[in-house]
Amino acid sequence: MEANINLQAIPKVTLASGEVIPGVGMGMFGSDRCSAEQVAQAIAYGIKVGYRMFDGAACYGNEAVIGPVFKEAIDSGIVSREDLYIMTKVWNDSHDKVEAACRKSINDLQCEYVDMYFIHWPFPNYHAPGCDVDSRNPDSKPFSVDEFVKTYRQCEELVEKGLIRNIGLSNMTIPKLEAVLPQLKIKPATCEIELHPCFQQQELFDYLVEHKIHPIGYMPLGSPARPERDIMPGDVADMDLPEMKAIAKAHNVHPAAVALKWASQRGQIPIPFSTTEKNIVANLECLTKDPLTEEEMQVIAGLECNNRLVKGHVFLWESADDWQDLWDEEGYIVK
Repeated sequence: MEANINLQAIPKVTLASGEVIPGVGMGMFGSDRCSAEQVAQAIAYGIKVGYRMFDGAACYGNEAVIGPVFKEAIDSGIVSREDLYIMTKVWNDSHDKVEAACRKSINDLQCEYVDMYFIHWPFPNYHAPGCDVDSRNPDSKPFSVDEFVKTYRQCEELVEKGLIRNIGLSNMTIPKLEAVLPQLKIKPATCEIELHPCFQQQELFDYLVEHKIHPIGYMPLGSPARPERDIMPGDVADMDLPEMKAIAKAHNVHPAAVALKWASQRGQIPIPFSTTEKNIVANLECLTKDPLTEEEMQVIAGLECNNRLVKGHVFLWESADDWQDLWDEEGYIVK
């Protein structure tokens, strides 16, 4: 498929450091539904049509397959390494060996350094790939400020060694941020959290903006193709809402484009993913023209219904009551 996207119109954002980075990224998580090869093929096409930010993670299990795509794009002259903004994450089982994990990701991705390195989850609880919602690791533990700071210190060392350029947080809450931010030498540049029209996390969003930590939103479309373990009765499908469909009709676009326009205009960096060429193009092109009106932004603001889709059951520790304990919904860190 030929794409004719105005690359100059693709949004950019400025971090607290003054660094200007892409304002939209392309995810590298296949949601347990796509092979590593399919994801790599999508990334290759994404680079071709104009994506420059790519969001991966060690636990996605596809970095070694995607790495040759980045190398080929650079070697062929399509992009330079400096043009690409490559993000990845340390998985929960490597909190005590962050440098080794980072070096493996860099080697697999063939990228020399990482632009943004996230602590994927704020605790070392992990699960086997593709596990079901009832899976539990008997070694899982509640959040520990001291253990988190130890992990973060290792990330700070990676900045000093030139292996990573920025540190990102992910899946954090305000109580956790309040506890750890005063102890960090290098300020986190971004925080990646679930953000979509039916789960806007306004209080956390505002907290991040106030502290000059740029919000990055995963699952910006409500992720209808998310893993089975994350699909629960009562989940709301953002793009099926009549308000989203009405706005989409007014702009002659798919509701996915409305969700992405809203995210970008709100101020977060959306990270959509698709393996379909038409959708890969549409997800980027929609951010270059025809913005939503203030009235439409207000309509979408009213769709918030606390519709968290990634509940995190598989990370629960023995004494936890339910998945809500992961998210400190009572305003304090649950032990």
